[in-house]
Amino acid sequence: MDMNPDQILDAVPYARTLGMQITHVSSEEVRARLDWTPDLTTTGGAMNGGAIMALADNAGGVLAFVNLPEGASGTSTISSSTNFLRGVRDGHVESVTRPLHRGRTTIVAETEVFDAENRLVAKVSQAQAVLR
Repeated sequence: MDMNPDQILDAVPYARTLGMQITHVSSEEVRARLDWTPDLTTTGGAMNGGAIMALADNAGGVLAFVNLPEGASGTSTISSSTNFLRGVRDGHVESVTRPLHRGRTTIVAETEVFDAENRLVAKVSQAQAVLR
């Protein structure tokens, strides 16, 4: 299913509100970016983990959507697990999401999130239920 980044962000208003930028979409990989801003920080000026998780969740949802099986209408996150490896206090984060499983009832995605120096910040695994 072909969609350009603006169409995706129009379909998912929260991603646009968050400030998410989608830089690449294919059935094999979704890439997205989120800039560090003071509004997305927690104590000490670190990017809030929830913002990083939201970036990964939305990227995983996009990947699941472009991998929908015939007859499906959408997806919904049913589980997500995040491991944080370092804080982000400036710059941006970039996510790379790839499929681990593409089934009739679930799609499982893995997202790696990197900082502006290309250091691994977080790793997220999520399952999406296929909606009919």
